Amino acid sequence: MSKIVVLGAGISGHVAASHLRRKLSKEHEVIVVSPNSNYQWIPSNIWVGVGRMKSKSILFPLKPLYKKKQIGYVQAKAVVFYPEGDVNEEKPYVLAEYVMGEEKKGQREKITYDYLINATGPKLNFEATEGLIPGKNKTYSVCTYTHANHAWKGLNALIQEMKQGKKAKILIGTGHAKATCQGAAFEYILNVEKELCRHKVRDKAEITWISNEYKLGDFGMDGMLLKYGSMTMKSNELVEMIFEDRDIKWILGAGVTKIEDGIAHYENLEGEFKTESYDFAMLIPSFSGHGFKAYDKKEDDITEKLFKGFMIVDADYTSRPYEDWSVQDWPETYQNPSYKNIFAPGIAFAPPHSISMPRKSKNGTAIFPAPPRTGMPSGITAKVVADNIIDSIKNKKELLHHKGSMGNMGAACIASAGFGLISGSGISITTYPIVPDYNKYPKTQGRKLGKTFGEIGLASHWLKLALHYAFIYKAKMKPLWWLIPE
Repeated sequence: MSKIVVLGAGISGHVAASHLRRKLSKEHEVIVVSPNSNYQWIPSNIWVGVGRMKSKSILFPLKPLYKKKQIGYVQAKAVVFYPEGDVNEEKPYVLAEYVMGEEKKGQREKITYDYLINATGPKLNFEATEGLIPGKNKTYSVCTYTHANHAWKGLNALIQEMKQGKKAKILIGTGHAKATCQGAAFEYILNVEKELCRHKVRDKAEITWISNEYKLGDFGMDGMLLKYGSMTMKSNELVEMIFEDRDIKWILGAGVTKIEDGIAHYENLEGEFKTESYDFAMLIPSFSGHGFKAYDKKEDDITEKLFKGFMIVDADYTSRPYEDWSVQDWPETYQNPSYKNIFAPGIAFAPPHSISMPRKSKNGTAIFPAPPRTGMPSGITAKVVADNIIDSIKNKKELLHHKGSMGNMGAACIASAGFGLISGSGISITTYPIVPDYNKYPKTQGRKLGKTFGEIGLASHWLKLALHYAFIYKAKMKPLWWLIPE
């Protein structure tokens, strides 16, 4: 009998736990440890943030589902890793702290394991930017459903003022020089613009995109050359076309350093320190690791064996110049090299380097997007990890046949550009591979044309909406859920 502990119940952790439970007999134990009581389909937060969907439509409680499917569930947060056990406990374990319950809250418990999947995702590092607090200083976030609820309340209040004649400035983008997840901010700015039109106040708003990207459409993936209809165009040209069509201004190469009430301070790549005023802002924070510590059996600190901010896996972390970076640097199995029974799919793994070209301001400040691992890559890498653990358990020896590098993996990003069955719009961008392979595709910016393409229109909105229902169906593990791909 094996015991597999999964830390986190986001897209990556939930996918891993679901596949483990389906493919392993019940003699093997699958336990999810997560501080969150609900599963949430994060891509639909965008619609919660503009009031077009209630948060209850994008989440469901984990406990009843896991009980029904015989997946153990502990509502707690991991705090310390003991991959060798300790002087009193022979088995490896994670020290977890309960976050709920009058009797248990704050108590810590050793949770032993045979295999550990760290799917804790990112820490939303709002404190890395002074004053960037969701719901304060007129800034908001859509990173969680509670944040998205707050964002809609703030936006709706402003819309009501605009209906009374107020002129308003809206600022949306990234709130830190090294923030990632530009795609979520991109979706949100387009949905906000669409909602202002629907409420007939668009003419009273100045909307501005602010980002650490060097060019529009970078999305933390160094931009892309893509097929658009019968044309071949760059992603920055596509996004420029969309922004110009919707009269959205943009500020690029901007590292936001400080937020005051209605004022964003930022440094640009020219080394200039500037400000941008606003009445409503949605700024994505930087992501970081959770600051976990790890100890060996003698209680010596071995954190550096497990973590490099995020968790160390089978990537090549050798420090080298940008020109020498290779797609082969990226991990394939997400296995920690020091402890072979520990894996970290999704955002929890430490990337070997950024995908976008690193840039510094004239003052030496690093301003460029961190690499994205959200959405489709999170689901795919979680399944890779689950399948390798399943094979190893069934064959009673370590097997790593299943591999999935972001350097040979494609991703379909369906960005909502406005909600509505008839009036809605969306932008589909399919990229292959996610990490550009400049040796294999030297003349097309590292991507394969034909598998890298963009579409704009109502059909993309329908597809985004269909994926919303399909993935919630899948997450609820309803009949034949596994037939829906990650």
